[in-house]
Amino acid sequence: MATLTLTSPEFDDGERIPDRYGYEAANVNPPLEIDGVPDDAETLALIVDDPDAVEPAGKVWDHWLVWNVPAEETTIPVDWNPDDAGAEEGTNDYGEPGYGGPNPPDREHTYRFTVFAVADAIDPGTDPDADDLRDAMEGRTVAKATLEGTYPA
Repeated sequence: MATLTLTSPEFDDGERIPDRYGYEAANVNPPLEIDGVPDDAETLALIVDDPDAVEPAGKVWDHWLVWNVPAEETTIPVDWNPDDAGAEEGTNDYGEPGYGGPNPPDREHTYRFTVFAVADAIDPGTDPDADDLRDAMEGRTVAKATLEGTYPA
């Protein structure tokens, strides 16, 4: 059985995210490749967050929430529109729908791109945050993988 993996052709795990994907640059999502999706997964979800934001912002900062991505949608191109795949997208912590790129206020931060393989469709409610999305997937996540990248202040 294959292991779920998440990679990007733009940066390796633990490496620097290119500038263009930052909030004050092009503010588009980097390309992502998902491999090893389990056969029992119907949908995928993606959470991009910044755990280093706790000190300056008082919380883990949500940069992108996407759910109900068809399990066969394993290539996420640059500036991807989840609507094109029939997926749903939440509001990021900038208060905007969709992707909001890295924008650390104080120092280099580490950003987590986490993909979840989920057994069935997800209903996280109206205007969910990452905790709502995680709650909706609880007990139904069959695999997950994380890719981390850093971004300078």
